[in-house]
Amino acid sequence: MSEDATRCLVCGSDLSGTEKSKGKAKAVQGSRMPQITLSLPIALIMLALFLGIGAVLVYFALQETGRVVEPTITPTITSTVTPTVTSTPETPVPTDTPLPTATPATYTVAAGDTCAGIAFTFGVSIQSIVLLNNLPADCNTLVEGQQLLIPQPTATPTSLPTATLSAADATDQACEKVDYVVQENDTLSSIANAYNVPMAVIQEYNGLSSETVLFGMNLTIPLCERFPTPGPTPTATLPPPYNAPSLLLPADGARFNQAGETVTLQWASIGTLLENEAYEITVVDFTDGDSRRLVDYVTDTKFIIPASFRSADDIPHLYRWFVMTSRQTGTDENGNPIWDSAGMASDRRVFMWSGSLSPATTPTP
Repeated sequence: MSEDATRCLVCGSDLSGTEKSKGKAKAVQGSRMPQITLSLPIALIMLALFLGIGAVLVYFALQETGRVVEPTITPTITSTVTPTVTSTPETPVPTDTPLPTATPATYTVAAGDTCAGIAFTFGVSIQSIVLLNNLPADCNTLVEGQQLLIPQPTATPTSLPTATLSAADATDQACEKVDYVVQENDTLSSIANAYNVPMAVIQEYNGLSSETVLFGMNLTIPLCERFPTPGPTPTATLPPPYNAPSLLLPADGARFNQAGETVTLQWASIGTLLENEAYEITVVDFTDGDSRRLVDYVTDTKFIIPASFRSADDIPHLYRWFVMTSRQTGTDENGNPIWDSAGMASDRRVFMWSGSLSPATTPTP
């Protein structure tokens, strides 16, 4: 308060009766900071205002503290892998490589050479030489010193050897048989008479221990074992045509190179022949056509070609042969038998028969 104040601003006391030393001189005071004098009500108001402001600040501070702050989602940048295009190598396409063609050999014709001899030496056909050299079909224009192109022989797979049957097995295989079912009232004797086959043969073929046959029994009747004559009748009934004989030896395409070597033809039996029947063997030398032909008749199942039918020259010759069954029907005016066919002819086979040709005399290309 100021020095001349008459009332206390705080407590409200009267300060006017206070004794003062009037006679005293005023004390000399130095300068001081300015003072702010507030009355009690104003001070209370200001205090309340400060408290209110503080309460408000505290309230907002508490509000901020209790709030859940959601985190800010920061997008993560994901790198996208760009696929790399890998080139796939193309599968090579296989190409057909043509096989080289065999170059023909060149041969100089020597004196006495023939197409058959040259073809036999090089293992090729006469026709292949004719076609490659534009020769006539009979190939009879060869001259000494002529140049011929010889084709390379074509490799052929070696055929497996054919099993040679024994005489009994070959005969049994060639025998014609029929199956018969025993009927009611049949006897072995009646069946044998009907087929003109001996009862003992039927028993043997069917393994019968007696002559008794039962209804429904299956029997095998060997027609190749028939009687030459059907029963007591003097007139013989001709059997049906025989099957074609099966050729055995030599194999088709066989070669006989030695001059002293014989050629034996063999075939399987077609059954028991009648007295006037035989096998007709035909052998044809077709090297220079069909001019040389040999025909003979035998009752055996083999035939030896006479050496006189072999070619007189030294070149190989090609022969074709086959067999069939023939039956003598009479004689001619000279007393020679007349033969007629009694069955089918066999397959044709070919063999080559050379004279004195040997590897030492083989022309060298």
